[in-house]
Amino acid sequence: MANNLGLKVKPVTETPESEIKRVAAWINTEEYKEKNFARQALVINPAHACQPLGAELAAHGFEGSLPFVHGSQGCASYYRSTLNRHFREPAPAVSDAMTEDGAVFGGQNNLHEGLENCYKLYKPKMISVFTSCMPEIIGDDLTAFIKNARLKGFVPNDIPIPYANTPSFNGSHIHGYDAMLLSILQTLTSGKKVEGRCTGKLNLLPGFDANTGNIREYKRILEAFGIPYTVLADISDVFDSPNDGTYRPYPGGTKLEDAADSINGKATLALGTYSTAKTYGWIKDNYSGKHASIPMPFGIAKTDAFLLKLSELTGKPIPASLKEERGHAVDLLTDAHQYIHGKKFAVYGDPDYLLGLVSFLLEVGAKPTHVLCSKGSKKLEKELQALLDSSPFGKEGKVYINKDLWHLRSLVMTEPVDAIIGDTHGKFAARDAKVPLFRFGFPIFDRVNLHREPLIGYQGVMNMMSTICNKFIDVTDETCDDRQFEMMR
Repeated sequence: MANNLGLKVKPVTETPESEIKRVAAWINTEEYKEKNFARQALVINPAHACQPLGAELAAHGFEGSLPFVHGSQGCASYYRSTLNRHFREPAPAVSDAMTEDGAVFGGQNNLHEGLENCYKLYKPKMISVFTSCMPEIIGDDLTAFIKNARLKGFVPNDIPIPYANTPSFNGSHIHGYDAMLLSILQTLTSGKKVEGRCTGKLNLLPGFDANTGNIREYKRILEAFGIPYTVLADISDVFDSPNDGTYRPYPGGTKLEDAADSINGKATLALGTYSTAKTYGWIKDNYSGKHASIPMPFGIAKTDAFLLKLSELTGKPIPASLKEERGHAVDLLTDAHQYIHGKKFAVYGDPDYLLGLVSFLLEVGAKPTHVLCSKGSKKLEKELQALLDSSPFGKEGKVYINKDLWHLRSLVMTEPVDAIIGDTHGKFAARDAKVPLFRFGFPIFDRVNLHREPLIGYQGVMNMMSTICNKFIDVTDETCDDRQFEMMR
């Protein structure tokens, strides 16, 4: 190795090739796994993002809403770039760019200047404010700061400015999503409840779900029922907008007047009990009509439960078209089950996705062997374990709460599986284990258009089953000898 001057550069520490090979082999052993699982202070490649990123996704889900990061510019760039890389769509947001001065004297001046600039320059209908680490550590008072901004005329009194405290140093993106969604609904519905009024609509809370295909699938199902609805919050057009030569900073989102009137709805259904926990708790105490919170409809059984709940809340029968679609899904599973039956999987991701994916795998005869969540709770652990215990295909499965993807690597190297399910970050473990990675989750950086393919509902069953089984068939074709390279699979 030489530098620009042509001089040979000697490494400070030279590692013998034999030592590199020894360590490379050692990290695949049971001995190393034991040491790996004993660590406490270090996190390596966690399978979650931070609270403000989730808050930004929630903020994008409303018409004319401009996400506003109260904190450093670098943090804001991370949230935006993560969403941009996943969706391959713009994720417009602003920051008041706090620096060392803000850390010492507080960020009120930054916030006031930022609010004034973003209102004048970008003409939002709503400014959704959330925090990064710095203002949380120093204890900035957003209630007072925003009140003072209005009193001093930096922003008019009639523009909604919901705000949420979303420290990056605890919780995860699903908690930030929940906090921001709660604040938005509290702000927009304030004073809007009318005794005796009913919009006749169902409010649907999809929770933290960065799959626009899922949101569109929910809407398609509701329209098949003939159920009028309001999605809280609707990112489907925001992050899957047409390319027609015109840039729109606010494409789509739930209309603010619909969100405001949602408090007078006929019923509210939250999907994803973990990423909407606080919001749903508040809705139960404040919204009119019936309320229910159920798991995301992954797989046949949970989709059945979703449709039955829709029928129960609205009084509408399940349409024949969806019953026929169920039959198509069951037929597809019957045709393809032999390619997945008995296969072992490692699964990681968000709590609500994990519950759905594990349920799907069990009902198609696969074996969820390692189930990992890097930000979970004892409640989630018990719920996942009960799900595994409910099926003979789950008897070998084990749940790992608050573990990261380096833990997962130890698991798949010492207790091999046939495939891994999760987001892009698991590709390194999958490569080392020489197994496929099925990218069902968030974020997905290294494949295109997957966020447009629904994973929920009967259509989601067919999409996931076809993707998984065809990949296993590809692997067979790519690795078999000539005698086994057959036309029929």
